[in-house]
Amino acid sequence: MMRRIIFLLAALVAPAAWAAGGGALPYSFEPDLSNKSSMQRGAKLYMNYCAGCHSLQYLRYSRMAEDLDIPEEVVEANLRFTGEKIQNHLTGVMPEASASWFGKQPPDLTLVTRWHKNGPSWVYSFLRTFYVDESTANGTNNLVLENTAMPHVLWPLQGYQALDEDHGESSGGHGGHGPAAPAFTQVREGSMSEQEYAQAVGDLVNFLTYAGEPARLHRAGLGIKVIAFLLIFALIAYLLKREYWRDVH
Repeated sequence: MMRRIIFLLAALVAPAAWAAGGGALPYSFEPDLSNKSSMQRGAKLYMNYCAGCHSLQYLRYSRMAEDLDIPEEVVEANLRFTGEKIQNHLTGVMPEASASWFGKQPPDLTLVTRWHKNGPSWVYSFLRTFYVDESTANGTNNLVLENTAMPHVLWPLQGYQALDEDHGESSGGHGGHGPAAPAFTQVREGSMSEQEYAQAVGDLVNFLTYAGEPARLHRAGLGIKVIAFLLIFALIAYLLKREYWRDVH
């Protein structure tokens, strides 16, 4: 219990650290938790590219399998690399090694989309704005979190891009709102096109948004049922009132 309280308190002060390099976000993103296919793809991306260093210590494999309609045998065969039981929480594959690689322990990502007012947009922008920077230790930098210790782990998908500091798209973020989106020049191709990579990042952010609050899926469904019950009850109460007052003049 004490560990959970400490983690939640740390999450409250984390935004200041994660907002380093601040300014307006270059992209906006609205998560869609009704799209289970997207979250399934996001879970696959997370386990293949993020789980080596990061954990989701408050999400269980079994809960993920149930909520996202993934058969447990598929989770055990393809999404569980640490040999843990399916009832266990998602922990990093190499947490101690990754701490020595990057100089500090990579953060748990359970609440990463809730640390900021625009958390999903922050993560979406972060994953799309890595660019080549030979002055850094890992050869890349990031517009959203300058001098981040995290390398561009999704480069096999996106490739490498160079930042054009003198030009930007006038349309702004997703949907044409917000500041001008940064302009990049592709210097090494990845396995995905720009549109495919944007969708893949959206899938990953959808999954991380779900991981931060798994009960949100059930709460939304329960809310619809409660509203439907209240409407039916109100109709019955109205009909009952009419019946009681029918002979009253």
